[in-house]
Amino acid sequence: MARLPPPPARQVLGDPRLLLAFGFGSGLAPWAPGTFGTAVAVPLYLLIAPLPLAAYLALAALVILAGPYLCGHAARRLGVHDHPGIVWDEIAGFLVTMAAAPAGWPWVVAGFLLFRLFDIWKPWPIHLADRYVQGGFGIMLDDLIAGAYAWLALQALQRLVPWYA
Repeated sequence: MARLPPPPARQVLGDPRLLLAFGFGSGLAPWAPGTFGTAVAVPLYLLIAPLPLAAYLALAALVILAGPYLCGHAARRLGVHDHPGIVWDEIAGFLVTMAAAPAGWPWVVAGFLLFRLFDIWKPWPIHLADRYVQGGFGIMLDDLIAGAYAWLALQALQRLVPWYA
């Protein structure tokens, strides 16, 4: 499949819903917009990580619940299901990955790399969700599953190297 060019910046910046779906403009990156979108999630994570776990999960849930609406709107506006520039799903997936993660930059980097690995690799059933579930929910679902896989891997890593947590 040919790589889709990003839409005009004016279009994204002029519509608040597109601006959010495009990760505050990070999805306009000409290459690897998903990685840039995940990078935008890092400061958001650092902002909410010190909160009690219940508050963290509530805020992550708000990001997740807004996702189908924002991603669906962007897909309809662009006329493309899951345009690569739509990165709100990466932001949500990274927040899933980092739930209850140990504090410290090594864990942020590990979570980032694990999430990107599962999001790009798309092992079962991620590839099925990516391929067969449509609409805003479908755009979100594969990244939420990738986030869950990365969360499991990060939790396992924490148990393997507990002195570093």
